[in-house]
Amino acid sequence: MPLATLIRRSSLPCPEVTDDQAAELLATYYGLAGALKELGSHQDRNFLLDTGDGRRFVLKICHGDYSTVELAAQHAALRHLGEHSDVRVPAVTPAMDGQDLLSLNLGGHAVHLRLLEFIDGQSLAHVEHMSRQVMTGLAELCARVDVALADFEHPGLERILQWDPRHASALIKHLLPVIDNAEERTFIEEAAQQAHARLLPLIAELPVQAIHMDITEYNVVWERDAHHMWQLQGLIDFGDLVRTWRIADLSVTCAALLHHAEGDPLYILPAIRAYHGINPLLPQELQALWPLIVARSAVLVLSSEQQASIEPDNTYIQANLDSEWNIFDVATSVPIALMEAAILGCVGMLNEDDSATEFSPLLPSLGGQHFTMVDLSVLSEHFEAGNWEQSGIDEQLLQEAAYVHGLAASRYGEYRLSRTLPDSAREPETFALHVELLIPHGTAVHAPFHGTLRHTADGALMLVGAESNLRVWGVRSDFDSGVEFGAGDVIGQGGGSLIVQLCSQPDVSPPLFTTPSRAAAWRALCPSPRTLLGFDCDAPVLTDSAELLARRDASFARSQKHYYQAPPQIERGWRNHLIDMQGRSYLDMLNNVAVLGHGHPRMARVAAKQWSLLNTNSRFHYAAIAEFSERLLKLAPQGMDRVFLVNSGTEANDLAIRLAWAYSGGREVLSVLEAYHGWSVATDAISTSIADNPQALSTRPEWVHPVVAPNTYRGEARGADSTPFYLKSVDAHLARLAEEGRQLAGFICEPVYGNAGGISLPPGYLQQVYQKVRAHGGVCIADEVQVGYGRLGHYFWGFEEQGVIPDIITMAKGMGNGHPLGAVITRREIAEALEAEGYFFSSSGGSPVSCRIGMAVLDVMEEERLWENAQMVGGYFKERLLALIDKHPLVGAAHGSGFYLGLELVRNRETLEPATEETTYLCDRLRELGIFMQPTGDYLNILKIKPPMVTTRRSVDFFVDNVSKVLGELEG
Repeated sequence: MPLATLIRRSSLPCPEVTDDQAAELLATYYGLAGALKELGSHQDRNFLLDTGDGRRFVLKICHGDYSTVELAAQHAALRHLGEHSDVRVPAVTPAMDGQDLLSLNLGGHAVHLRLLEFIDGQSLAHVEHMSRQVMTGLAELCARVDVALADFEHPGLERILQWDPRHASALIKHLLPVIDNAEERTFIEEAAQQAHARLLPLIAELPVQAIHMDITEYNVVWERDAHHMWQLQGLIDFGDLVRTWRIADLSVTCAALLHHAEGDPLYILPAIRAYHGINPLLPQELQALWPLIVARSAVLVLSSEQQASIEPDNTYIQANLDSEWNIFDVATSVPIALMEAAILGCVGMLNEDDSATEFSPLLPSLGGQHFTMVDLSVLSEHFEAGNWEQSGIDEQLLQEAAYVHGLAASRYGEYRLSRTLPDSAREPETFALHVELLIPHGTAVHAPFHGTLRHTADGALMLVGAESNLRVWGVRSDFDSGVEFGAGDVIGQGGGSLIVQLCSQPDVSPPLFTTPSRAAAWRALCPSPRTLLGFDCDAPVLTDSAELLARRDASFARSQKHYYQAPPQIERGWRNHLIDMQGRSYLDMLNNVAVLGHGHPRMARVAAKQWSLLNTNSRFHYAAIAEFSERLLKLAPQGMDRVFLVNSGTEANDLAIRLAWAYSGGREVLSVLEAYHGWSVATDAISTSIADNPQALSTRPEWVHPVVAPNTYRGEARGADSTPFYLKSVDAHLARLAEEGRQLAGFICEPVYGNAGGISLPPGYLQQVYQKVRAHGGVCIADEVQVGYGRLGHYFWGFEEQGVIPDIITMAKGMGNGHPLGAVITRREIAEALEAEGYFFSSSGGSPVSCRIGMAVLDVMEEERLWENAQMVGGYFKERLLALIDKHPLVGAAHGSGFYLGLELVRNRETLEPATEETTYLCDRLRELGIFMQPTGDYLNILKIKPPMVTTRRSVDFFVDNVSKVLGELEG
C-alpha cells in the first residue's frame, strides 16, 4: 500500500479561501451571486450560496492534490443514484463553459472547484438522543445506497483514502504519536490491535463494492415536520466514495450512531437489523462489523487530533473532538466478542448451544448429592411485601435453604427480582451469569479442564484454559498465580458460599450480572456451568413475551386493547411500580385503580382470610355488607342514606341512569361532550369521547342530549368567567325538551373533567346546572369513578370543589385497589323508586370478599395517610408540572390536583393545536426510560397522570425530569 500518499493526504489543511474570493469564483465561472456562508469541513472549503431567488448551492473547493478522476467518480455516483434509487442526492451544476469540475490556481495554490445543489434541511449532529425511527431510517438509507451502488463502476473508485478500513491499521500506527497522553495512546493501540486480529481471518470473505462511506448524521439531511418528527430529505458529501468492503459502509454509520447511544453500544442493534432487512449481510460481514467500528473510532480520534494540531483555529474540528472521543469510549466499553454475539443475535444468527462442551467435575465429592434450587426470580414465592429490597436477601434465602436441606444453589440465567431499580431510567443488571452454591466447609475444588491459575483483584480464583476460563469465589488456595493444573487436579478448598462462572473466551472477564438487553449475548459467551457442576442449575426459560402477546390476540377479543404496540410482560407490582419478568421496574403513573399501590400485603391477607371463610352473593345475610355500606355513607354528604354495590364504574353509572329513569319518570338524559362513562349500552350512549369511540358524536340515541363541554382551557369559551356561556347550552336543551313535552330524567357529569386530564369546571357551573335540572324534575348524577375517593387531595369528592351535593354518586376504580368493586350512593326515595320496576341484583357486587377488601382499602388509606399524601406530594407534583410551561413550548397547561393531573401538549399556545403525535412519542419514550404513561382527551394530547396514592416525591421528580428530558429531545 502506498502509505506515504495516505499519510500526506490525511494531514492536508483546508484550502485558504476568503468570502470575497469565493464570491468572485462564483461570478466568474458560474455567473451567480448572492449571500455566502461558510460551512464546516475537515479538508474542503465549502460555501453556501443563496441567490435570493429560491436557489441555493454549495461551492466546494478542495486541494489540487486530489485526483480529478476521483472527483469525477463522485459526480458519476450522484448521477447513478439519481437514476437507480429513490435516494435524493445533490445535482451537479455545471460552470458556464459546461464543465462540472474546474481546476485552477487560487492565490498560488492549485484547487479544484465544483458547484452542487443545496438540499434544504439540517443534520442531526446536535441531537443528543436519536429516536429509533431516525436511527433505523439512517441504516435503511445506508442499505438502499449500497444496493444501488452494488453495480456502480468507475476508475476513480480505486483510490487511497484515509478512511478506508483496509488501511486503518497502518494509519493508526502512523498517527498514534499525536496523542500526548501515554495511557490514552496505549489504550488506543491495544484496541486497534484487538480489532485487527479479529478482522484478519474474515477479510477474504468480505464482499467488495462502491460505497459512500460517510452516511452519518453530518451528511444525511433531515427536516422536522409539523409534528416535531424528523423526516429524511437527502444524502450529501460523497467525498469518501471508494471501492472497499461493503460492510464498511454500515460500520461508519454505526460508529456515528454511538455518539447518540448514551453509553450503550447495543443501542445500534436495531440499525443493524434494519440494514440487514434490506441488504442481507453474510455472517462474516456481521462478525467483521464491530472490529471495523472499533478501528473506525480510533481513526476518528487520531485524525481529528492530528487535524486539530494542524489547524487549532478550525472550530469545526475542535467541536467534533469530544464526540469522537465519546464514540471511541463507547466502542471500547465492551469486549469485541460480546458485540459480535449481540450483532449475530439481533439478526437471528447466534448459536447459543453450549451442550457439546464437556468438563471434569468441579466438586466430585458432592457428585450425586441433591442441591435445593432456590427460586430468586420475579415470581418467587419467597418474595412478598417488598422484602426483595432488603440488602443481602438472596444470600439470606440461600443460607436458609442450606440450613434446612444441606446443599443449596441459585440458578444460572435467572432474572433476579432483588436487583430491580425503582425510579431509574437505567436498565437493571438482573440476569445472573453465575451460580452460587452453599456447600460444606473443606469441600475440595477441582480443575474442570487444563489451565493456568490466576488470583484476581476481586478475590476470585481464575483458571485460564485454551478455550475457556473459570472464575470461582469462596475458594481457599495455597497455589500462586501461574501454576498449571490438569483436568481433575485439586486447586483449593471451598466452604459456605461458592460462586461459579464459566466463560468461553479466555481473555474476557464477564460481570456476574448483566442487563436483559445484553443477556443473550453474554449467555453465548458465559455458558451454564451445569456440565462441570453435575446437575441442572439453569433457570426455566421465560415464555417469549411476543409469542404470549400473539396468543392473547388470537384468543382474547382484540377490541380489548393493551397499552403499547410491544408491551412488556408485567407479572408483579409493588407500591407505585410494576415489574416485568426480566426484573425491570416501571414507574406506574396511570393506574388509578391501585390507590394503595401494588402488592399491598393487607389486601392479600384480607382477601385470603375472607375467601377461606365465605364468598357468595349479597342476597345472603353476612356482616360485611352492612359494615361496608355504613362506612360508605359516613363518607357521603348528609341526607344520602342508601348504597348499591356493584362490580365496576360502568355498572355504577348504568345503575345511576336506571335510578334517574325510575325516580323522574322520564328518559331524557343530559350528558357532557368529550366525556366517558362506561362500556355498557346505556353508559356508552351517554359517553361522547371520540378518543374512546370515533363515532360517538354521530351515534347517540335520541334520549341522550350532550351539552357543550365546559372546558375552560380549550373549549368554546375559556377562563374562569366562562360559566354563563356554557350554561346557554344547558338552557337550550332544557327548553327544547320542555317544548317537546319530554320529561328530563337527569344530568350526569364528572365534577372534575377527568377525560380531559382533570380540568376543573368553571366556578359555579354545577351549582347552576343542578338547580336548572332539578327545576325540570331531573336528578343530578356525579360520576366520581375516576376523580373521587380522595384522589384530588384537597377534596375527597370532586363535587366538593363546586360546592354542590348531587342526588346520586357513582364510584369504583380505587375502591377495591384492583379488586372489581363499585358503588352507587343516593337517597332512600331514589333508591326505592327502582323497586317499582323490580328488584336489583349484582351477582358478585357486595360479596363478602369485596366488602372486606373495600373496608381494608379505607383503613389503609387512613392509616397510611394517603389523602394527606395526595395533598402534599400531589401539590408538589402540580408545581413541578406548572414549571414545565415556562421551560418547554410544547407544554400548554397543567390541569388537575392531587394525584389526578393532566399535562396538555400543544404546538401553538394561541391556536391550541393539539400535539397528538408528540404526545404519542413522549409516552413511548417514557416507557423506554422506565415509566408507564398514556395519553387522554379527544385529541390524545394530554398526559393522564393518575398514579397510586402512595407515590413519593422521588417518583414525582423521576417522572417530571424525564418528561422534561423527552420534551427537550422533541424541541431540540
